[in-house]
Amino acid sequence: MVTIGMNYQVLAGKETVFEKAFQAVLTVMSTSPGHTVSKLYKDVSSPQSYLIVSEWNDQTAFNDFIRSEAFAKVTNWGKEQILAGRPKHQVYVNQ
Repeated sequence: MVTIGMNYQVLAGKETVFEKAFQAVLTVMSTSPGHTVSKLYKDVSSPQSYLIVSEWNDQTAFNDFIRSEAFAKVTNWGKEQILAGRPKHQVYVNQ
């Protein structure tokens, strides 16, 4: 099992748009092979800073998901001008 931390900086005023978009991503994730659970966290001291913690059976399952057409269909970060920069992903291997 691996845990993936996905860090996002959202443009001011786009927090609600990002949170709603995450719900669509979560719906797709929940049907993806190898996905266990995902949660969205918001930094209380920096309201435009978010962390998605996602557990997967292995890193291959996560990589397959983020390369999938289903994921591409529910992420409109660029088109909607939601993010302040590129997301940063961190992989944590659970033993």
